[in-house]
This record gives sequence, structure tokens and C-alpha cells, in this order.
Amino acid sequence: MTDALKIGIAGLGTVGAALFGAITTRHNLLTDICGREIRIIAVSARDRSRDRGINLDGIAWFDDPVTMARDADIDVYVELIGGDGDPAHAAVATALERGRHVVTANKALLAKHGVALAGLAEDNGVLLNFEAAVAGGIPVIKAMRESLTGNSIQRIYGILNGTCNYILTRMQRDNMGFAECLAEAQRLGYAEADPAFDIEGNDTAHKLAILTSLAFGTQIAGDEVYIEGITNISIDDIHAADELGYRIKLLGVALRTATGIEQRVHPTMVPKGSMIAQVEGVTNAVTIEADILGELMLSGPGAGGDATASAVLGDIADIAKSRPGHQHAPALGRPVAKLEPYQRAQIQSHEGGYFISLKVDDRAGVFASIATRMAENNISLESIVQRARPGGAEAGPQTVILVTHATTESRVRAAVDGIKAEGYLTGEPQVIRIERTNGS
Repeated sequence: MTDALKIGIAGLGTVGAALFGAITTRHNLLTDICGREIRIIAVSARDRSRDRGINLDGIAWFDDPVTMARDADIDVYVELIGGDGDPAHAAVATALERGRHVVTANKALLAKHGVALAGLAEDNGVLLNFEAAVAGGIPVIKAMRESLTGNSIQRIYGILNGTCNYILTRMQRDNMGFAECLAEAQRLGYAEADPAFDIEGNDTAHKLAILTSLAFGTQIAGDEVYIEGITNISIDDIHAADELGYRIKLLGVALRTATGIEQRVHPTMVPKGSMIAQVEGVTNAVTIEADILGELMLSGPGAGGDATASAVLGDIADIAKSRPGHQHAPALGRPVAKLEPYQRAQIQSHEGGYFISLKVDDRAGVFASIATRMAENNISLESIVQRARPGGAEAGPQTVILVTHATTESRVRAAVDGIKAEGYLTGEPQVIRIERTNGS
């Protein structure tokens, strides 16, 4: 039998401990499936004394993950530290330079340094695998990098953050406000004590930038993603969407246009009958639209120790199954030299249109003024309705809901600015895109 594949794990948090346990308890099964033993011989973490529920007897301990990448007698360096800077970046770069395969779950690192690290992997004839960096346990990276070879992808979109999807699901299903749902998510461990990275859309943007590179053969452009989070979504927006036949989801969307690539993360209205509207709780989902295959939707656990460890273990198993002299698949689907420079798309009409919610003073001429501002900006309206006041109140501000046909973001913003200048708004307008989806 081939010599054992020797593993070093950097980071023994929830995912690292789950991975360690999976490898040790499934030792014989993995050996049978992979044709060689997978053996953990080294680990690195910040606190040697912490009880992680795993037996580290006989395992080499390194206080410094970069030292482990450089000096440990390992074949595969598993990076579960996190963050786009050091020590994660230095450790991964060192491991690749030393001719060691790397498996990482670090989307922030890849969004910032992915192209350079993929080049290092190519130069040193090793693999850089990162299935766990996007959508947790869903095998979307492998599907795009291998299974869809030869397909031309037109659009990819999905729910890529379980925290946000949990909050929006609870708001819709249980009629709870945003703050209450966020507190519940934190209590259950779905949201961090500081949830800003998730709820403001940055986590989704990192994952989308990686998927965009794989989908369209471009260099990763994490700084070119338009980002809106969910902090401004109110229970009134949830109710209005429901009445109009929609659910609100935080989506990451990337598509190829005639003028370049469009990447955006924002709250989105999707038809209730669409498949992605049915994805609830902490579940993630990714939809890929390709010319040969058509539409493929992948859904499953998007986060958590076991789901992420499962994806990491799959990447390790792929390395174990490879043989010397085997031609490795490029990390980003094609050689780094063949990746096209990222070109941001010019502004175009949004096919699905926009939902606009306005709280206005109840006075004569408001409807006519709103319609005029829309017409001045060449915006065609599908509908304009006045929502009943809460509790049947006869006085006070009223809510006006507009649904537009396809138009551009700039026109919508110009019209809204014009409406704000009229002086009859009593709060900030809410603007949400309506996304065209299949399967509805």
C-alpha cells in the first residue's frame, strides 16, 4: 500500500476539532476508500492546555503555525485559522513554497490572496483545495471546477450566509423584528457576538468573489462586489413582500454581461414559488445557470463544525487518492496565467425590477408627485399601492409601495432622491431588488 498521507492541522477550534475526530474515528474506512492511510502527525493552536475533547497523544505540537508549515514532516497543511492576513497567509504561502498540498476553509484569505496562492500551488506542483471556504458542506467548488467543465456559465446566485438566512426566515415565519431575531441567532450560536461581518454582507461577498472567478475564468476581485446587508430590513418589508408574493433573501449574484462581470450582494425579493425561496434557516443554496447543463441548484448545511469538517475531509481525501505524476487541476479552474483580468460591467437595467417602500405624509398630491418623479427618470411602474395603516388608524403617515419594471439602479436612486427633496417623506425609503429566478 502507498505510504500514509501525513496531515498537519493549523487551528483546533470547532472545525479543527471536528476534523480531527472525523479522521481518527473513520481511520479504517478512509484507508479503504482512499487506498492509503490518512494520518494526523502535527497540529498548531494558540492554547495547548485547552480541553478540545480529542486525544493529542503522539501528535507533534507547534505553537507557531508558520513553523509547522515550514518544519513539520507533513504532506498536507490544513489551514483553519481564519483571516486574510498573517499568520494564516504566511503559513499557507510557506506550505505551498515547501511543496506541501494545502486545504483551507478561509474565504477571506482566498478573496484577497487567492490568485497569488493559486500561482504558488502551480509553481510547486501541489494542490490548493478550498471546498469548505464557500457554502460549508455543499460541494459547489468541485462541481464548478470539475463537473461543469466545458459549460459556459451565465449566472450564479445563492444564499451564502446561514446567519442572515436564519434571521430573515424567523422574521417571515414568526413575525419577529430584526433585533429579536439577531439576538436569538446569537443565543443559538448561529451569529457571532459581533455579527457585523455576516449581517452587513461581507462574508457573502468573499464567497461570491471566489465563485465568480470559477464561473467566469477571471481573477478574484473581492473589492469589486457591490454590498448591502440586511440591517435595514424591517418587519413591514417582510409583510409587504409576502403580500406581493415574494420572500426576502440575502443573495450573492454574479453574472456575465456584454460589458463585463457584475457582482452584487444585497437583500432580494424572490417569488414565493421559486426553489430558492424555500431555503430556510441556516441552510445555504447555490444556483448555477449554464449553457449545456441548464440550471443546477445545490443546497445543504452552509456552516457549523461538522459540515465544514466534512468539506475539508473531502478535499484531503481527493489528495490521498491522487498519485505521483498525476496532473493536478488548477485551483481556480484554469491556470493562473489564463485567468482574465476582472472587468466590471457597465450599469444596465435590472431585469427583475425594484420594490420601493415610502412612508409619506397623508396629504393631497403625494401619489401624483411620486408618479411624476418616476416618469422623469423613465421608470415604468408595474404597480403603485397604498398599504392600510396598522391597526386601522385613520391618521398619520401612510406607506406607499411601488414595484417597477426593469430599470437601472441609477434611475431608481435619482427618482428616490427627487421624492426625498419634495419633503413629504417621514422616514428613509427602502429599495429592494426583485430577482429573476427559475423554478417558480
